[in-house]
Amino acid sequence: MAARILSVVKLATKVTIAGGAVYVVYDSGLLGSSEQGAVALEKAKAAIPPAVDEWMKYFGVEAQLPTVPKMEFAPLEAWNSGVRWTISALSEAPTKASDYTYQGIQYIKDLTK
Repeated sequence: MAARILSVVKLATKVTIAGGAVYVVYDSGLLGSSEQGAVALEKAKAAIPPAVDEWMKYFGVEAQLPTVPKMEFAPLEAWNSGVRWTISALSEAPTKASDYTYQGIQYIKDLTK
């Protein structure tokens, strides 16, 4: 009986942690638009280093954390760029296939002359 209760408690703990993580992600705007994601990223960049410093002082750890690297990447500009590139390539595929076929036929005709 105790093993059954322990397994239920473990499951409830895991479900609570997973649900809390999903709630925090949704509440911070990470599942929203690219603008909301960029705002959440800036909030995290501003909040995490002071929190880590506070915990390090609390536990008496004397370690120097590396600085956060500067990103030359703007999430707002690259949002769904892969999807756009793929759709663009698919929309141009029939025209490109026709052009390459014509070029291949011309090449073969030139070889047979």
